[in-house]
Amino acid sequence: MSSEPPPPSQPPTHQSSVGLLDTQQARDRSPSPLRGNVVPSPLPTRRTRTFSATVRASQGPVYKGVCKCFCRSKGHGFITPADGGPDIFLHISDVEGEYVPVEGDEVTYKMCSIPPKNEKLQAVEVVITHLAPGSKHETWSGHVVSS
Repeated sequence: MSSEPPPPSQPPTHQSSVGLLDTQQARDRSPSPLRGNVVPSPLPTRRTRTFSATVRASQGPVYKGVCKCFCRSKGHGFITPADGGPDIFLHISDVEGEYVPVEGDEVTYKMCSIPPKNEKLQAVEVVITHLAPGSKHETWSGHVVSS
């Protein structure tokens, strides 16, 4: 009998065609405070916007523009201002009325800055004034209407 301790046991390595599955199951993951939680969106929606930002936006001037694009499944789009300049972000929660905006719709809106740096702008209180001619419009309930 020897007095030496036994060598530390190493996990067996499998050389199979599904080796990736074996290594993933054996891998220990470090605890993360965000694991299992949804990371909050950095964009202010109508629901998360501060009261003071809402008041400032509602007291501001009304601008006109054209909807450049809008994706209902992603929940956002962009407006091209009528007076030129960079495109303005549009969140689904800021659209007023019964129709989902589509490319070419004429809209009116007010502007609000996007935190944390307040360098970019977001369109709020967006109202579709003229539907794009020759395109199909969808209501929020899912009905399709031709214009």
